[in-house]
Amino acid sequence: MATTSTSWTEEIVEAAGIKLQLVKGGTGRPLLILHDELGHPGALRYQAALAQHYTLYMPSHPSCGQSERLDWMMNMRDLASWYLDALGDLGLTQVPVLGFSLGGWLAAEMATMCPQQFSHLVLVGAMGVRPAVGEIYDMFLVVTKDYLAASFADAAGTPEYQQLFGNLTPEQVDVTEAGRELASLVGWRPYMHYPQLPHLLRRVRTVPTLLVWGRQDTIVPLSAGEVYQQAIPGSRLAVLEHCGHRPEIEQADEFVRLVRDFVKD
Repeated sequence: MATTSTSWTEEIVEAAGIKLQLVKGGTGRPLLILHDELGHPGALRYQAALAQHYTLYMPSHPSCGQSERLDWMMNMRDLASWYLDALGDLGLTQVPVLGFSLGGWLAAEMATMCPQQFSHLVLVGAMGVRPAVGEIYDMFLVVTKDYLAASFADAAGTPEYQQLFGNLTPEQVDVTEAGRELASLVGWRPYMHYPQLPHLLRRVRTVPTLLVWGRQDTIVPLSAGEVYQQAIPGSRLAVLEHCGHRPEIEQADEFVRLVRDFVKD
Protein backbone atom coordinates (compact mmCIF):
# COMPACT_ATOMS: atom_id res chain seq x y z
CA MET A 1 0.00 0.00 0.00
CA ALA A 2 1.91 3.02 -1.25
CA THR A 3 0.87 6.31 0.34
CA THR A 4 2.01 9.89 0.11
CA SER A 5 2.20 12.40 2.91
CA THR A 6 -1.18 13.69 4.05
CA SER A 7 -1.67 17.06 5.67
CA TRP A 8 -4.12 16.82 8.58
CA THR A 9 -5.91 19.73 10.18
CA GLU A 10 -7.35 19.65 13.68
CA GLU A 11 -9.95 22.13 14.84
CA ILE A 12 -12.68 22.68 17.40
CA VAL A 13 -16.03 23.27 15.73
CA GLU A 14 -19.52 24.08 17.00
CA ALA A 15 -21.87 21.17 16.33
CA ALA A 16 -25.31 20.51 17.79
CA GLY A 17 -24.75 22.65 20.83
CA ILE A 18 -21.23 21.59 21.88
CA LYS A 19 -17.61 22.07 20.88
CA LEU A 20 -16.44 19.09 18.85
CA GLN A 21 -12.86 18.12 18.01
CA LEU A 22 -12.53 17.34 14.30
CA VAL A 23 -9.52 16.01 12.40
CA LYS A 24 -9.79 16.43 8.65
CA GLY A 25 -7.56 15.70 5.68
CA GLY A 26 -7.35 14.29 2.19
CA THR A 27 -8.83 15.04 -1.18
CA GLY A 28 -12.09 14.18 -2.88
CA ARG A 29 -15.58 13.60 -1.56
CA PRO A 30 -16.15 13.32 2.20
CA LEU A 31 -15.76 10.06 4.11
CA LEU A 32 -16.91 10.08 7.74
CA ILE A 33 -14.90 7.92 10.15
CA LEU A 34 -16.26 7.05 13.60
CA HIS A 35 -13.67 5.82 16.08
CA ASP A 36 -13.97 2.90 18.46
CA GLU A 37 -14.25 2.60 22.25
CA LEU A 38 -10.63 3.66 22.82
CA GLY A 39 -10.90 7.07 21.20
CA HIS A 40 -9.22 8.56 18.13
CA PRO A 41 -6.03 6.51 17.62
CA GLY A 42 -4.00 9.11 15.75
CA ALA A 43 -2.64 8.88 12.21
CA LEU A 44 -2.76 5.37 10.75
CA ARG A 45 -1.59 3.91 7.43
CA TYR A 46 -5.09 3.07 6.28
CA GLN A 47 -6.17 6.68 6.84
CA ALA A 48 -3.30 8.02 4.73
CA ALA A 49 -4.21 5.57 1.96
CA LEU A 50 -7.91 6.50 1.97
CA ALA A 51 -7.03 10.20 2.13
CA GLN A 52 -5.60 9.89 -1.38
CA HIS A 53 -9.17 9.42 -2.62
CA TYR A 54 -11.46 11.00 -0.01
CA THR A 55 -11.54 13.91 2.38
CA LEU A 56 -11.63 12.19 5.76
CA TYR A 57 -13.74 13.67 8.56
CA MET A 58 -12.74 12.15 11.91
CA PRO A 59 -14.57 13.63 14.91
CA SER A 60 -13.82 12.71 18.49
CA HIS A 61 -17.05 11.58 20.12
CA PRO A 62 -18.51 13.76 22.89
CA SER A 63 -16.32 13.54 26.04
CA CYS A 64 -13.45 12.08 23.98
CA GLY A 65 -10.35 14.04 23.04
CA GLN A 66 -11.15 17.74 23.25
CA SER A 67 -14.86 17.30 22.50
CA GLU A 68 -17.24 18.51 25.19
CA ARG A 69 -19.57 16.24 27.13
CA LEU A 70 -23.26 15.74 26.49
CA ASP A 71 -24.70 15.99 29.96
CA TRP A 72 -28.10 14.60 28.92
CA MET A 73 -26.78 11.55 27.05
CA MET A 74 -27.70 8.24 28.68
CA ASN A 75 -27.37 5.58 25.96
CA MET A 76 -26.29 4.90 22.40
CA ARG A 77 -29.63 6.00 20.93
CA ASP A 78 -29.09 9.41 22.54
CA LEU A 79 -25.58 9.64 21.07
CA ALA A 80 -26.83 8.63 17.61
CA SER A 81 -29.61 11.24 17.71
CA TRP A 82 -27.13 13.93 18.68
CA TYR A 83 -24.71 12.90 15.94
CA LEU A 84 -27.38 13.20 13.24
CA ASP A 85 -27.93 16.79 14.32
CA ALA A 86 -24.18 17.44 14.44
CA LEU A 87 -23.61 16.04 10.95
CA GLY A 88 -26.20 18.48 9.64
CA ASP A 89 -24.27 21.36 11.21
CA LEU A 90 -21.08 20.04 9.59
CA GLY A 91 -22.76 19.90 6.19
CA LEU A 92 -22.27 16.15 5.91
CA THR A 93 -25.27 14.57 4.21
CA GLN A 94 -25.44 11.54 1.91
CA VAL A 95 -21.89 10.63 2.90
CA PRO A 96 -20.23 7.22 3.21
CA VAL A 97 -19.50 6.32 6.83
CA LEU A 98 -16.85 3.97 8.20
CA GLY A 99 -17.47 2.89 11.81
CA PHE A 100 -15.16 0.82 13.99
CA SER A 101 -16.41 -1.35 16.88
CA LEU A 102 -18.33 1.10 19.13
CA GLY A 103 -18.28 3.55 16.23
CA GLY A 104 -19.78 0.85 14.02
CA TRP A 105 -22.64 0.43 16.48
CA LEU A 106 -23.09 4.21 16.44
CA ALA A 107 -23.20 4.26 12.63
CA ALA A 108 -25.75 1.42 12.57
CA GLU A 109 -28.00 3.21 15.06
CA MET A 110 -27.88 6.42 13.02
CA ALA A 111 -28.65 4.52 9.83
CA THR A 112 -31.78 2.97 11.36
CA MET A 113 -32.98 6.43 12.38
CA CYS A 114 -32.13 8.25 9.16
CA PRO A 115 -30.99 5.92 6.35
CA GLN A 116 -30.93 8.75 3.82
CA GLN A 117 -28.07 10.35 5.78
CA PHE A 118 -25.55 7.86 4.35
CA SER A 119 -24.61 6.82 0.82
CA HIS A 120 -22.65 3.78 2.05
CA LEU A 121 -22.30 2.05 5.40
CA VAL A 122 -19.12 0.18 6.38
CA LEU A 123 -19.22 -1.52 9.79
CA VAL A 124 -15.94 -2.95 11.06
CA GLY A 125 -16.15 -5.43 13.94
CA ALA A 126 -19.21 -3.52 15.07
CA MET A 127 -20.67 -3.83 18.52
CA GLY A 128 -24.41 -3.24 18.92
CA VAL A 129 -25.88 -6.71 18.38
CA ARG A 130 -25.60 -9.77 20.57
CA PRO A 131 -23.39 -12.43 18.96
CA ALA A 132 -25.18 -15.66 18.07
CA VAL A 133 -22.12 -17.58 19.29
CA GLY A 134 -19.74 -16.31 21.95
CA GLU A 135 -19.92 -12.94 23.64
CA ILE A 136 -18.52 -9.44 23.37
CA TYR A 137 -15.24 -9.15 25.29
CA ASP A 138 -15.58 -7.34 28.62
CA MET A 139 -13.14 -4.48 28.23
CA PHE A 140 -13.60 -3.41 31.85
CA LEU A 141 -12.04 -6.57 33.25
CA VAL A 142 -8.61 -5.68 31.85
CA VAL A 143 -6.34 -2.67 31.47
CA THR A 144 -6.10 -0.87 28.14
CA LYS A 145 -2.79 -2.49 27.14
CA ASP A 146 -4.23 -5.98 27.54
CA TYR A 147 -7.41 -5.03 25.70
CA LEU A 148 -5.38 -3.74 22.79
CA ALA A 149 -3.30 -6.92 22.67
CA ALA A 150 -6.46 -9.04 22.68
CA SER A 151 -7.69 -7.04 19.67
CA PHE A 152 -5.06 -8.58 17.37
CA ALA A 153 -4.61 -12.11 16.09
CA ASP A 154 -0.86 -11.48 15.96
CA ALA A 155 0.09 -8.27 17.76
CA ALA A 156 3.79 -9.15 17.78
CA GLY A 157 3.75 -9.64 14.01
CA THR A 158 1.99 -6.35 13.26
CA PRO A 159 4.57 -3.54 12.91
CA GLU A 160 2.03 -0.73 13.20
CA TYR A 161 0.76 -2.19 16.47
CA GLN A 162 4.25 -1.96 17.91
CA GLN A 163 4.68 1.61 16.66
CA LEU A 164 1.34 2.79 18.02
CA PHE A 165 0.75 0.78 21.15
CA GLY A 166 4.07 -0.79 22.12
CA ASN A 167 4.65 1.90 24.74
CA LEU A 168 1.56 3.95 25.48
CA THR A 169 2.30 7.58 26.33
CA PRO A 170 0.41 9.34 29.14
CA GLU A 171 -1.46 11.28 26.46
CA GLN A 172 -2.54 8.05 24.75
CA VAL A 173 -3.70 6.62 28.07
CA ASP A 174 -5.83 9.73 28.65
CA VAL A 175 -7.46 9.28 25.23
CA THR A 176 -8.21 5.60 25.79
CA GLU A 177 -9.59 6.19 29.28
CA ALA A 178 -11.98 8.85 27.99
CA GLY A 179 -13.15 6.41 25.32
CA ARG A 180 -13.68 3.68 27.88
CA GLU A 181 -15.70 6.07 30.03
CA LEU A 182 -17.97 6.88 27.09
CA ALA A 183 -18.33 3.17 26.31
CA SER A 184 -19.38 2.45 29.89
CA LEU A 185 -22.02 5.18 29.72
CA VAL A 186 -23.66 4.15 26.44
CA GLY A 187 -23.07 0.39 26.54
CA TRP A 188 -22.92 -0.82 30.12
CA ARG A 189 -26.30 -2.58 30.39
CA PRO A 190 -27.00 -4.62 28.41
CA TYR A 191 -23.31 -4.93 27.64
CA MET A 192 -22.34 -3.29 24.34
CA HIS A 193 -25.51 -4.13 22.43
CA TYR A 194 -29.10 -3.00 22.00
CA PRO A 195 -31.47 -6.01 21.94
CA GLN A 196 -33.93 -4.29 19.61
CA LEU A 197 -31.33 -3.26 17.03
CA PRO A 198 -31.59 -6.38 14.81
CA HIS A 199 -35.33 -5.72 14.46
CA LEU A 200 -34.66 -2.13 13.35
CA LEU A 201 -31.88 -2.83 10.87
CA ARG A 202 -34.26 -3.65 8.04
CA ARG A 203 -34.59 0.11 7.61
CA VAL A 204 -30.99 0.13 6.40
CA ARG A 205 -31.86 -2.02 3.36
CA THR A 206 -31.71 1.07 1.10
CA VAL A 207 -28.10 1.80 2.11
CA PRO A 208 -25.33 -0.29 0.51
CA THR A 209 -23.71 -1.97 3.50
CA LEU A 210 -20.34 -3.70 3.89
CA LEU A 211 -19.53 -5.63 7.06
CA VAL A 212 -15.81 -6.25 7.68
CA TRP A 213 -14.71 -8.80 10.29
CA GLY A 214 -11.50 -10.55 11.26
CA ARG A 215 -11.88 -14.31 11.40
CA GLN A 216 -10.02 -14.35 14.73
CA ASP A 217 -11.87 -11.40 16.29
CA THR A 218 -12.07 -12.15 20.02
CA ILE A 219 -13.55 -8.76 20.93
CA VAL A 220 -16.74 -8.95 18.85
CA PRO A 221 -17.10 -12.52 17.52
CA LEU A 222 -17.68 -13.13 13.83
CA SER A 223 -21.15 -14.43 14.66
CA ALA A 224 -22.15 -10.82 15.42
CA GLY A 225 -21.24 -9.94 11.83
CA GLU A 226 -23.49 -12.76 10.69
CA VAL A 227 -26.33 -11.31 12.78
CA TYR A 228 -25.83 -7.94 11.08
CA GLN A 229 -25.76 -9.60 7.65
CA GLN A 230 -29.01 -11.42 8.30
CA ALA A 231 -30.68 -8.29 9.66
CA ILE A 232 -29.65 -5.90 6.83
CA PRO A 233 -31.10 -7.09 3.50
CA GLY A 234 -28.51 -7.00 0.72
CA SER A 235 -25.53 -6.44 3.01
CA ARG A 236 -22.18 -8.12 2.34
CA LEU A 237 -19.92 -9.71 4.95
CA ALA A 238 -16.19 -9.72 4.17
CA VAL A 239 -14.12 -11.93 6.47
CA LEU A 240 -10.36 -11.38 6.69
CA GLU A 241 -8.21 -14.39 7.56
CA HIS A 242 -5.47 -14.29 10.21
CA CYS A 243 -7.00 -11.10 11.55
CA GLY A 244 -8.50 -9.92 14.83
CA HIS A 245 -10.60 -6.91 15.80
CA ARG A 246 -8.44 -4.28 14.08
CA PRO A 247 -8.31 -5.20 10.36
CA GLU A 248 -7.51 -1.58 9.46
CA ILE A 249 -4.16 -2.14 11.20
CA GLU A 250 -3.55 -5.89 11.02
CA GLN A 251 -4.59 -6.31 7.37
CA ALA A 252 -4.33 -2.69 6.23
CA ASP A 253 -3.75 -3.32 2.52
CA GLU A 254 -6.71 -5.67 2.13
CA PHE A 255 -8.86 -3.45 4.29
CA VAL A 256 -8.22 -0.37 2.15
CA ARG A 257 -8.90 -2.37 -1.00
CA LEU A 258 -12.25 -3.55 0.37
CA VAL A 259 -13.33 -0.07 1.38
CA ARG A 260 -12.17 1.55 -1.87
CA ASP A 261 -13.86 -1.05 -4.07
CA PHE A 262 -17.09 -0.74 -2.09
CA VAL A 263 -17.40 3.00 -1.60
CA LYS A 264 -16.52 3.89 -5.19
CA ASP A 265 -19.68 2.10 -6.44
